[in-house]
Amino acid sequence: MGREEHTCPDCGQPVATVVRRYKTLGAWVPKWVAGPCRNPDCEAYVGEGAGPKEEPGAESGPKES
Repeated sequence: MGREEHTCPDCGQPVATVVRRYKTLGAWVPKWVAGPCRNPDCEAYVGEGAGPKEEPGAESGPKES
């Protein structure tokens, strides 16, 4: 398996890789995606204190009953 470097779609700067999870067949599966852009000159800039945006309806982990 190769290593994929993610870049910002707006400015082309390299961005960190973050792990998202999704559930399939009852198991949580990791999915590596591009993180937020940290370039202050970019339109998609996200400040240091802010985390990546969560997708609406996305779960952050398994729920405890």
